[in-house]
Amino acid sequence: MFNLDKFDIKLETDFIGRNFIYTDEIGSTNSELLAGKQQYKKTGAVYLAEKQLEGKGRKNRVWNSAKGLNLTFSILLTKETISEINISHINLAASLAVSTAIENLCQLKTELKWPNDVLIEKKKVAGILIETSIKGKSVDRAVVGIGINLNQIAFQGEFNLEPTSLKLELRMEIDRENILAEILNIFEEMLIELEQNPANVIDDWRNKCQMIGDKITITENDKIIRGIFHDIDDEGYLLLKVNNDIEKIHFGDVSLI
Repeated sequence: MFNLDKFDIKLETDFIGRNFIYTDEIGSTNSELLAGKQQYKKTGAVYLAEKQLEGKGRKNRVWNSAKGLNLTFSILLTKETISEINISHINLAASLAVSTAIENLCQLKTELKWPNDVLIEKKKVAGILIETSIKGKSVDRAVVGIGINLNQIAFQGEFNLEPTSLKLELRMEIDRENILAEILNIFEEMLIELEQNPANVIDDWRNKCQMIGDKITITENDKIIRGIFHDIDDEGYLLLKVNNDIEKIHFGDVSLI
């Protein structure tokens, strides 16, 4: 069982995770926070579930996670918090927070794969899914869903990227409470940095992406584009060099050629 007291001792945030909801089983933590229920309306609310029956990744792909072994949670950000922040920057900050927390506590080298994956030795250890609720012409709230493989050692199904877990990499049991608190501590710092100097977060993300400069394929539905991963721009979008032209890619699955 997740030890709430142990987690709370490690949490050093001002608002992220201070409204903490824990449940054994639920459909989707993202969907629950997006629903806008009164008890979940405070910015920084974190919803952690031991098992998500409808856990998902990008393009509604199923995210399967063994009950009680990993971390599957969502963070609510309301319009008061994100009004001055580019939503695509939040995606970079979330993956960077997970990567940094793993390196700080586990001394494992990580890398980031655009747009939302955290890798160890080219294998996927974590993914991020951001969903938003629009009111009028602006984002009313954003929910940052994060799934991290911690103590699971067997994975079933077909995967675009081979999965791994921290336990598989370290050959030891991982403390879920410490990892979660560290991620939330770092994520709050990065949100503040995004308000003050987003270029720093973009640069930090860029430094952890080893695919920049490589030949890649971008797949989105039936469309396939090949080129060189030139860079990410100031908004966090991928810049693909195709012959002598630069194309801006807003979404898609990236793989090496």
